[in-house]
Amino acid sequence: MHDIRTRFAPSPTGFLHIGGLRTALFAYLFARHNDGAFILRIEDTDRSRFVEGAEGDIMESLRWIGIEWDEGPDRGGPCAPYCQSERKEIYLEHARMLIERGHAYTCYCTPERLHKLREEQKKIGLDPGYDRHCRDMADARREEHERRGDPSVVRLKVPRGGDTSFDDLIRGRIAKKNSVLDDLVLIKSDGFPTYHLANVVDDHLMQISHVIRGDEWISSTPRHVLLYRAFGWKAPKFAHVPVILAQGGGKLSKRHGATMVREFRERGYLNDALLNFIALLGWALDDKTEFFTMEELIKSFEIHRVIKSAAVFSYEKLDWFNGNYIRKKSIPGLYEELLPFLKRDSIVSSENEGERKEYIFRILPLVQERLNHLGDITGLIWFFFDELYEIRDPQALIPKKGSVGDALLILKKTHELLYPMPAFDREKLEESMRSLVEELGLKVGQVFMTVRVAVTGSKVSPGLFETMDVLGKDAVLRRLQGAVDVLKETGG
Repeated sequence: MHDIRTRFAPSPTGFLHIGGLRTALFAYLFARHNDGAFILRIEDTDRSRFVEGAEGDIMESLRWIGIEWDEGPDRGGPCAPYCQSERKEIYLEHARMLIERGHAYTCYCTPERLHKLREEQKKIGLDPGYDRHCRDMADARREEHERRGDPSVVRLKVPRGGDTSFDDLIRGRIAKKNSVLDDLVLIKSDGFPTYHLANVVDDHLMQISHVIRGDEWISSTPRHVLLYRAFGWKAPKFAHVPVILAQGGGKLSKRHGATMVREFRERGYLNDALLNFIALLGWALDDKTEFFTMEELIKSFEIHRVIKSAAVFSYEKLDWFNGNYIRKKSIPGLYEELLPFLKRDSIVSSENEGERKEYIFRILPLVQERLNHLGDITGLIWFFFDELYEIRDPQALIPKKGSVGDALLILKKTHELLYPMPAFDREKLEESMRSLVEELGLKVGQVFMTVRVAVTGSKVSPGLFETMDVLGKDAVLRRLQGAVDVLKETGG
């Protein structure tokens, strides 16, 4: 096996969170930078919180961003199986091993007793924790519990004195007094392992050399170190990456915006943009380089460049990245990225894709600079399609400080001007329309806005003459006449 082996070990209790993606990315980059292996392990022992479809979402989201694993549930490998729910007997065997060696014990305390204990501890100002009631239980009493078949858990015998420390690759040496660590549960009453036991056993058996995970696990790491010692195993190296906070502080949550990878994908973020943005949450190559491909990230990533302080998630910065990546796309490439959204909004279908593709190729250069999310495409181009076009506010046809009569005159004269034009392109259109403005004795803004609203149905659109060029002469003339009819219907 590779000397360097990292893993991402999500729990399928929900869809992949952006924080989990960042952790997976750092573990992946570290492995690839060091010619190592990256393993995907699904920690699904908490069956009560299992979410249908979460495991598939995790895998799909990782692959979408460009992360591939060397070993995992769908690929197999020398350490299979890679789903913890399929490894139950392995954990039970190792728990028995710890009991036999005197490093763990069976606890028969009922939920009622534990609840009462916690309440009493709170009353006298103590931190809630197990009081080791069953730790030194007499053999006869233990046998009595077994004969009755009393529910039980397995707990680790944490040393009563001293401290436990480890060297974090990001934060340096971290130590914790054993007196503040209670005897944690290793096997629950349902026979499934807790995260702590399964995590340590699997990381050892899968020969994980470096555990890269979120800093919320720092407080648990001394317990894991004690478990490694109890088994007589060498612990891997640990690196705890900083938490991701919302702007203004606090945990990133739905009230701030999208938090799940699938939400960013559904809203129209490019995978390259999200990858680039996420990589810079807590890591930087220097103080000036902002754009990276996956290959460049692999080449540049070093764990000592990960910062200790919390990273701040800026949706504005992500939008900026996304807009930059959209503008770098070729028109055919951008079309392919947009196609799911065009189909979602019924602009393109399997029946009309062939005829509409080239038309949309002509539209995209007009809106590419203004497009920051793929999902916004329909809001920028709807009026190019007759089935969506409408004049949403007829009053917008009336020029500023003008009248309905002015609007009708502008529309009539524009129709008369364009009808005989043999060449219908941007340059000719602009030249002719500017001459018309002088003839009418009105301001440019008055004339052009009335025509814009007539042709696009909106005050906001790409360049007027570029838009008319793409729409074509027949559509423009038809819409000018339609705008006249709209004005007459409103009392003009």
